[in-house]
Amino acid sequence: MQVDALDVLVAETAARLEREGRYARTRHFVQHGGVTVYDHCLRVAAMSCRLARALDLDVDTDALVRGALLHDYFLYDWHEKDDSHRLHGFTHPRRALQNACEDWALNEVECDVILRHMFPLTPVPPACREAWLVCLADKLCAMQEMVYTRTRRLRPALARIF
Repeated sequence: MQVDALDVLVAETAARLEREGRYARTRHFVQHGGVTVYDHCLRVAAMSCRLARALDLDVDTDALVRGALLHDYFLYDWHEKDDSHRLHGFTHPRRALQNACEDWALNEVECDVILRHMFPLTPVPPACREAWLVCLADKLCAMQEMVYTRTRRLRPALARIF
């Protein structure tokens, strides 16, 4: 099996974020179904890179990967009963950006990726290609994760039928 250079970049960047900030905490929070925030962000980063390559887009790959890895850097369990989590879908991009800015110096592209990834749920659209790619990849990965999690329990029953 050939190792893709972009997958290596994603893994190395995630490892660096874990060493330098609070990124390891994302391993402890569940995002979609049984998928951790950490794994979801790795998938979004890889999918964003694949989309950029497939569409032959000129992007800042380093900013794309860092922004994708940090897009859900909100650092709390949004499933807990807490009024501050009630509007998580609308508010977590700003919280993720705030946390990321506390831990790292971000460039304009990385900030746009983090802050705008929930469009159209949040009203302001992305301003750069990288943010559009992460916005799309986030939705594709979330859908895949939710479908997989929900159908996993049904697979034994479906196997008996088909």
